[in-house]
Amino acid sequence: MKIWGDVPKITGIYGNTGATEKLSKSHAVASKKDQLTLSGPARDFSVAMKALRDVPDIRKDKVDAILERINRGEYAVSAKDVAAKITELMMRGF
Repeated sequence: MKIWGDVPKITGIYGNTGATEKLSKSHAVASKKDQLTLSGPARDFSVAMKALRDVPDIRKDKVDAILERINRGEYAVSAKDVAAKITELMMRGF
């Protein structure tokens, strides 16, 4: 592509190819270290969450007691009780 005529804005940009000045450091900035500070409620929450992580999901003593009753034939749940619990859960939306 050829551009005919004098276009001062374009020739001005390309015509100024002289030396440029280098930037020098004028002021050094001291860097600070990052620091994390937790509020009191955040610390309490952290302690509570750690305690919950140590609690097992299954209460083995209760499970063992029910298994023992099942094995002895002493644990029986009526169909009516099961249906009532299912209906209750369905009403709550699980």
